[in-house]
Amino acid sequence: MGFDFQHFIELIPEINTAFFQTIYMISISLVIAIFVGLPIGILLYVTDKGLFLENRTMQNILGFTVNLVRSIPFIILLVALIPLTNLIVGTTIGATAASVSLSVAAIPFFARIVETALREIDKGVIEAAIAAGATPWMIIKDVLLLEARSGIISGITLTLISLIGFSAMAGTVGGGGIGDLAIRFGYYRYDNTIMIATVLILIVLVQVVQLLGDFIAKVVDKRK
Repeated sequence: MGFDFQHFIELIPEINTAFFQTIYMISISLVIAIFVGLPIGILLYVTDKGLFLENRTMQNILGFTVNLVRSIPFIILLVALIPLTNLIVGTTIGATAASVSLSVAAIPFFARIVETALREIDKGVIEAAIAAGATPWMIIKDVLLLEARSGIISGITLTLISLIGFSAMAGTVGGGGIGDLAIRFGYYRYDNTIMIATVLILIVLVQVVQLLGDFIAKVVDKRK
């Protein structure tokens, strides 16, 4: 059985609901990843050897924690965090519940991207700011974040695309969204129409995110 357009039309309400559940999940997770992952990424950089807030103990602890979470496959993390998810949101199924695991996975991922973006900054710029008497906060705010803004935006784009993939995986354990629709209708019911539709929706969503992210990164890139 191939793609049945009439069947697709009948399933539009379910597809629409699943699509907005996916948007809801990844939006919450992205916001949390930015607000928590950005400071962690900055700390990973500024506490490294030779930097103005060098603190090898903190750097090692943060680095180990970030690597620990990143080393766990998302599907295993999803299951392992069920008690925490239930504690925070009172349930283990649905889009809100899935957002907990998505956020935990996205935070260390984005933190490492921020750290990498900051490492691309010419250290001469930082040294000049220190020589001018800038405080650590001023250096972070006016030098690091400003110089690395294009890389950070590219990192947000990459994180968002990863979250789209993770959110589809969350559907396999009742997380809702496009992944849940693909499993319930496409896999369990052998419905090729819904399977093809969900794959196309995910492809289009990723392409739109990537193009928009690349455009914004180029606009803010002072080197262009």
